[in-house]
Amino acid sequence: MVGRDIWIWAEFCRNEPSPLTLELLAAGRFLADRSGGRVTAVVTGEVSSDGAATLGLYGADHVLVLSHPALARFSDEDHAHALAAAVKTRKPAVLLLGASIAGKSVAPRVAAKLGAGLLAECTAIDWTAETLRGVVPLYGGTVLATKEVVALPALAVMRAKSFTPLSPDGNPDVTVEEVRLAPGGLPERVKVIEVAVEETGEVRLEDADVIVSGGRGLGRSEHYKLVRELAEVLGAACGASRAIVDAGWVPYKHQVGQTGKSVKPKVYIACGISGAVQHLAGMRNSDIIVAINNDVEAPIFQLATYGIVGDVLEVLPALTAAFRKRASEG
Repeated sequence: MVGRDIWIWAEFCRNEPSPLTLELLAAGRFLADRSGGRVTAVVTGEVSSDGAATLGLYGADHVLVLSHPALARFSDEDHAHALAAAVKTRKPAVLLLGASIAGKSVAPRVAAKLGAGLLAECTAIDWTAETLRGVVPLYGGTVLATKEVVALPALAVMRAKSFTPLSPDGNPDVTVEEVRLAPGGLPERVKVIEVAVEETGEVRLEDADVIVSGGRGLGRSEHYKLVRELAEVLGAACGASRAIVDAGWVPYKHQVGQTGKSVKPKVYIACGISGAVQHLAGMRNSDIIVAINNDVEAPIFQLATYGIVGDVLEVLPALTAAFRKRASEG
C-alpha cells in the first residue's frame, strides 16, 4: 500500500545541497502538510553526515542516503535504478525532482521503471484528495495547464524558482539513514572516468539577484561586451537570448528562456531583446524587468516594469558609466 510520505531527490555539489534541492524541500514540506505525511530527502551517492543533516534544517524530516561505489559519480541509469528500487520498497506517495540536467534525465527513467505518472516542468504543485496536481506552462508560458496524477506513487519535476527555500531553522538533529546497496545491485553499464568542472568565476544565472541579458538588437557579437561591462559594475550575471546563442556569440550556459534556463532575479535587464514568448517563459517571473529596445512596439515592453526606448549601443554605456559613478561615490 502506498503511504503518504513525500520524497525529494536531493542533489549535492561539493557536499552542499544545490539551491534547487532547497526549493524542492519547501515544495515537499507544502505537500506533506497537505497529505499528512513526512518529508524524506533521498541522496543517491556520497555525502558527509553533516552535509546530509543540512537537509533537516530546510524541511526534511528524514534523510535516506543510498550508497554504492558506482554512485560516487553521476550516471543517470545507475542513480535512476537506485532511486526506483527505493520507491518500490518504501512506497512514498510522491517523488519530487528538480528540473536540472540530472533531474530531467533521472525522472523519466524512474517513472518508466515504476510505471508511474510524471508531471514535467511544474511551476506549482498541490495535493488534493489523494491526487497530485501540477501547473505546467505551455506554448512558451502563454498557457498554464493544470495536470494531475491519480495513481500513486506520482512523480513531478519542478522548475527552478517555483518555491522559495524555507528558513534554515528546521531540525538540526534530523535522522540520517544510510543504506549500502549490495554489490552488483546496479546496472553499471556506463562507467564515469572523469568529471571536469569549469571554474569561470562568473555569477551563475540561477543564483543571481541581478541579470543583464543581451539579444540580437546588439547587432554584432563584439557588442556583447557592453552587457558584460554593465553586469560587472552591478555584480550581475550575464544572460542571453536564444538567437545570439544559436549565432555563436555566447555559450549556451548563458541562455535564458524555454530551451535555456528559467530565472527569477530581483532585477532583469533585457538589452536588445524583442521579447519572443520563448524568452519570456524563462524570465517573466523576475521581480523587476527593465527593457532597452529601439522598437517601441517590441513585445518586451508589455511585460517590462520600466522601458527605455533607444539605441542599446548608446544606452548601455551610459548606464554603465552612471552606475560606476554611483558606486565610486559610495
